[in-house]
Amino acid sequence: MMFKGYSIRNLMLWVLWMGLSLPVMAASNQTSTPQVTATLISSHSHIAPGEQIILGIKLDILPHWHTYWRNPGDSGTVTTIGWKFSQPVEAGDVVWPLPDRFKMGPIVNYGYENSVTLPTPLKLPVDLKPGKPLKVQAVVDWLVCKEECIPQQVVLSLDLPVVAAGQGQKTAAPDIDLALERQPAKVSWPVRLQGSDGSLTLLVDAPELADAAVKDIWFYPYEWGKIAQSHEQVVTKTATGIAIELHAGDMPLQPGEALEGVLIAKGQSIETSGYLLNPKLQTMTESNPAETGTDSLLLAIFLAFAGGMVLNLMPCVFPVLSIKALSLISHSSLGRGELIRQGLVYTLGVVVSFVALALVLVLLKAGGAQVGWGFQFQSPWFVFLMAYLMFTVGLNLSGVFTIGGGISGVGSHLADKPGYWGSFFTGVLATVVATPCTAPFMAAALGFALARPTPELIVIFISLGLGLAFPYLLLTSWPGLQKVLPKPGIWMEYTKQFFAFPMYAAAVWLVWVLAQQQGELAVVLVLSGFVLIALAAWIYSISRGASSTRLKFANAGVVLVVGLAIGLVTLLAETTPETLPGKQVASTKQHWQPYSAEKLESLLAEGKPVFLNFTAAWCISCLVNEKVALSQPEVVEAFEQQGITYLKGDWTNKDAEITKILTKFGRSGVPLYVFYPAGHAGKPIELPQILTPASVLSHIQP
Repeated sequence: MMFKGYSIRNLMLWVLWMGLSLPVMAASNQTSTPQVTATLISSHSHIAPGEQIILGIKLDILPHWHTYWRNPGDSGTVTTIGWKFSQPVEAGDVVWPLPDRFKMGPIVNYGYENSVTLPTPLKLPVDLKPGKPLKVQAVVDWLVCKEECIPQQVVLSLDLPVVAAGQGQKTAAPDIDLALERQPAKVSWPVRLQGSDGSLTLLVDAPELADAAVKDIWFYPYEWGKIAQSHEQVVTKTATGIAIELHAGDMPLQPGEALEGVLIAKGQSIETSGYLLNPKLQTMTESNPAETGTDSLLLAIFLAFAGGMVLNLMPCVFPVLSIKALSLISHSSLGRGELIRQGLVYTLGVVVSFVALALVLVLLKAGGAQVGWGFQFQSPWFVFLMAYLMFTVGLNLSGVFTIGGGISGVGSHLADKPGYWGSFFTGVLATVVATPCTAPFMAAALGFALARPTPELIVIFISLGLGLAFPYLLLTSWPGLQKVLPKPGIWMEYTKQFFAFPMYAAAVWLVWVLAQQQGELAVVLVLSGFVLIALAAWIYSISRGASSTRLKFANAGVVLVVGLAIGLVTLLAETTPETLPGKQVASTKQHWQPYSAEKLESLLAEGKPVFLNFTAAWCISCLVNEKVALSQPEVVEAFEQQGITYLKGDWTNKDAEITKILTKFGRSGVPLYVFYPAGHAGKPIELPQILTPASVLSHIQP
């Protein structure tokens, strides 16, 4: 039986010995107990203002006895140091050397035997007074164990002469140097932590650890309770390094939570190496490629390519499909070689955009952010600017203004052929508007990618981009398909104007998304921006044939008006979001309730069936599924008859709790539909990302 890492036996001994082992007060830098000699040492013999020095507590321990590391393991207690100084000094944390492990029956402890030095860095103030020694006092508490455990305390003191700035003198401190050398090294190896049902697998892509010369490998967690120390850590070789089987402890990790600690490898000799690891737990589900390695990477690449192709048919990409269709028609008179180049440039625009998106995700993840597919639409500023972009493209297609020679000239200068810049931009735009949707096959690929090292993530995103661009690239490269393209004519001008309306529709949708995020005032701001953009487009259009002087004034007016429109975006910070979908109080008319982790746990504890829907206002496929499937009378009636509680979680704005749930199910974005049967028997059932009433009913039938 354990109590926060202490065995009952050791706890009773600790209480007993607290009465017998009074503090040993020391007037010097060294004092002893029957089992341990403690010495306070310094890296400097003379200290100076503004310097950083290191103090160390050296413990010489009687043979067969040991003290404890920062995580004592199954029993024991950590050694603590209480510092007092005669002048204000900033003391850092103990820099813990690599520990050893001690096993007594089923108990595994982490600590030190024979001798250990615990260094502590000190930052000396710039106003430290020279000529007056700095008096240092350290109250050190430890637990020393053999078959019995004895708590002990000593008080050590040391006077350090203070000299003028820049005149500090280091002293030979081999014990401190050795302790600093025995620190875990930071490594760049790809490290992953996977787990389910209490079993954890730590995967380290480091071939050198699989070498036959390495005889002992053990992972020492910094925090007690995250893994079970008493379970044997089975190490197996993989194609890229090693895999270590761990078991969850009394305070198990949650999905997305990091397991920080030290991996220690011992060779045939006494040489020991330690490596600092900090992997986050990814829970493997049926929808997430469970195995790692070449096979699963190839599967993720294939799924990403297939998902990118299907993405062309998703509602999010419909507006930009009109631009691609118009581009194909306008290029139908070009030669085959030119059409192929146009397709390649469009593909380049898509791929470059996906790589840029992947790099942004990598940077945000490195900063500790929880991000997923479509994360940028959680920013009201991004939605605001995207609405501007869609509206501006619509005005251009309607003929309100025409960007002519300037842009074309840039394209000609860069590519030596007209139209390339437009094809590239079309690819960029296709990528931007595609991100609110998650196509079938994409969920597994994206969930896999976001948990993988940066190179693999980028490869998967490139495959996704190639899938999105493939249909257009096929049309521009296949002569047989090119023959079905209509001939250019006057009708193209009308077609171009007609294609403006999907852009306006996209702008309306984005205004609605902004209303969900920031409320009514944000809508007023973006609509005012539309008026200013239309005014700028009108000024630009009527001034093209003017004299140079009038043209300069007109251009200045365009810049001023556009600047005012962009300036409206900065006012978003002053708006406050109204009640959001999924966060409002459920009315009697709606058949769903807002999601919360507490409500889900309560319902499952009662054995009630639950249907989860994680959605977002900017996710068009989510809204379509709710309209054509989840809101249909037969589905609503089935939910009522079977007593299913329908919970809806809103991810329109960033929500860390929902992000954790998505990560748990191997998803990087919405939609996600999960059904928990009555009694919560077996695993929860995940539904496909494209729903019909029949598919929902088939999954919830008892």
